[in-house]
Amino acid sequence: MPDRLLPLFAAHPGGRSPVTCEYRCGNACAHPEANDSGNEYFGDVVKDISRRRVFKAGAVMAAAAGGFAALSPGVAVAEPLRKPKPRPVPGTDFTPVPPNKLDAVSIPDGYAQRVVVRWGDPVVPGAPKFDFAKQTAAAQAKQFGYNNDFVGLIPQDPLGLSNLLVVNHEYTTEVHMFPADQYDPANPTEEQVKIAWAAHGLSVLQARRDPIHGGLEVVPSRYGRRITLDTIFEVRGPAAGSKYLKTSADPSGRKVRGTQNNCSGGVTPWGTVLSGEENFDQYFANSDKVTDPVAAARLKRYSVGAGTSTRKWERFDKRWDVAQEPNEPNRFGWVVEIDPNDPNSTPVKHTALGRFKHEAANVKITADGRVAVYSGDDSRFEYIYKFVSKGKYKPGNSAHARRHNMALLDEGTLYVARFTGDSPAPEIDGTGKLPADGEFDGTGEWIPLASGDKSFVDGFTAEEVYVFTRQAADKVAATKMDRPEDIEPNPVNGRIYAALTNNTDRGAAGKAGVDEVNPRNGNKNGHVLEWEEDRGDAASTRFSWRLLLVCGDPKAADTYFGGFPKEQVSPVSCPDNVAFDRHGNLWIATDGNALGANDGLFSVPVTGPERGHVKQFLSVPVGAETCGPVVTDNLVLVAVQHPGENAASSANPTSHWPDGGTAQPRPAIVSVWKKGRFGLPGRIGER
Repeated sequence: MPDRLLPLFAAHPGGRSPVTCEYRCGNACAHPEANDSGNEYFGDVVKDISRRRVFKAGAVMAAAAGGFAALSPGVAVAEPLRKPKPRPVPGTDFTPVPPNKLDAVSIPDGYAQRVVVRWGDPVVPGAPKFDFAKQTAAAQAKQFGYNNDFVGLIPQDPLGLSNLLVVNHEYTTEVHMFPADQYDPANPTEEQVKIAWAAHGLSVLQARRDPIHGGLEVVPSRYGRRITLDTIFEVRGPAAGSKYLKTSADPSGRKVRGTQNNCSGGVTPWGTVLSGEENFDQYFANSDKVTDPVAAARLKRYSVGAGTSTRKWERFDKRWDVAQEPNEPNRFGWVVEIDPNDPNSTPVKHTALGRFKHEAANVKITADGRVAVYSGDDSRFEYIYKFVSKGKYKPGNSAHARRHNMALLDEGTLYVARFTGDSPAPEIDGTGKLPADGEFDGTGEWIPLASGDKSFVDGFTAEEVYVFTRQAADKVAATKMDRPEDIEPNPVNGRIYAALTNNTDRGAAGKAGVDEVNPRNGNKNGHVLEWEEDRGDAASTRFSWRLLLVCGDPKAADTYFGGFPKEQVSPVSCPDNVAFDRHGNLWIATDGNALGANDGLFSVPVTGPERGHVKQFLSVPVGAETCGPVVTDNLVLVAVQHPGENAASSANPTSHWPDGGTAQPRPAIVSVWKKGRFGLPGRIGER
């Protein structure tokens, strides 16, 4: 097969540039979905079950738990009646930023900002000063990596003045990383390839919050660490040592070199960071040369590349050549765990959480003290998963507690979600029109896939479930979702929130049609899902759900903002990452705004009369994506990913952020704070 050409003039859904699509996810939207399974929507399969009867039972369970209000047929779920012009919810009292196309981070009046760290800044001792024209792999291995995504902030003192900062580096865009006259996409040099390897992974830094002037700044520290595609990871859990993970470089199947395409993540209650390996498939080449039909089908289900890869890494290391190392792709697509408190620790890949394109992994403690981890598979028509540990969490920071807790993800039960709507099928017509009961809502169940060495999926061993999780989920008729991305529990109300970014193929010919949890055909703006586990217990296998937001232009008929008056909300499109402040307000970062403006960060109250009142807090520069939000009382952090990536190459940059002038754009982390009285920082979202 000939080399793949960069599709600079192809149509792309949402607001993403063709360059972003090629380098971030291997131009996935231009290829058929990996999920061509024939599993029907469960509500159509089991036709002898009344959907309304199932929903009513689930609603009663939720009501008993103090969760969603119980429904009677034809009665809408509703928060208390709204009063005119209610007082702003604490944490959301700011003047919204209007949608814009500025090459800047735009913030509300009365706030200030500072760049914390950018691509090429030093992370470990001895890192040289960044030089765009004279990069080396040795330098990049000590410098802040490229395309920052997830941001984890781990306080080291009660006031949060000293912190560990952990950042993912999702992917490299070589046509922007190097001067145009130095980089030939068809013939990269070995040094350029090694620079890209070093630019992937994660960075660990120490950062200090200035209690007087606000903001966050990196300080030299023994904690500084770069994790790259050359860092050794330990494989743990039930698939460690699997025959599907063994390669010529690692016949044990227990030691993997590196992590890549790390998207979002989460901070665990025991102070480590979980990071999801997402679009790993695009780095591999020559899957079309695999002749075994079973192996070929498995590679296809994960979209592993045929022919040469975009980056041509297979020319310099055979592990990227599937024809030579057919198991190497199976060593990616896991949740990895990093201990930022110990710069000498070996990071881990957790096989018990399954292998797919993990957007993130976030933890909630169950009623009996175990650990539940939620994760979405970020591709069109993929699934939502949950893992529940066998062991129980030990509170405290003792060495014993930390060792115990860091083993919790080695054993437990892996589930996939199935959603059922409560409305008659004709009411879900694909237009986004609300059904008669006033909301998109229903019940759901967690279908077990495997636990330890036991498989619950016919025709699959437990080993196969963990390594080929997508196919196992196909077999049990999980619900095909519209790109499930970040999923996080709300620390205040206990509900779980998931961003579903978009799916322009929903309802297309030959593709899955609408259902109540994915109610729009050609869904270019995405939606936000909220659910309550039965009895509020994260270990439960049943839940009730509803859509909080159906995103897009508030003037459009197919949008919904939790019932809040649409004329008062900020337009929001393509929700990606989510976070919460201490008040329980949801904060949404967007990726690929399909409304013609830059991406941004938005606050949304989720209860009371302001439920659904979306307000834009900031926007990011031209061509950039908003990632990794962290919201504390005094500080907001965002990762500004791929600024200027709507340019074809570095020859004619469309952004000069953050350095300005004629500088090349550099991905960076930004801190934002409120300017308070007497020069001291104030509280975020309070006047």
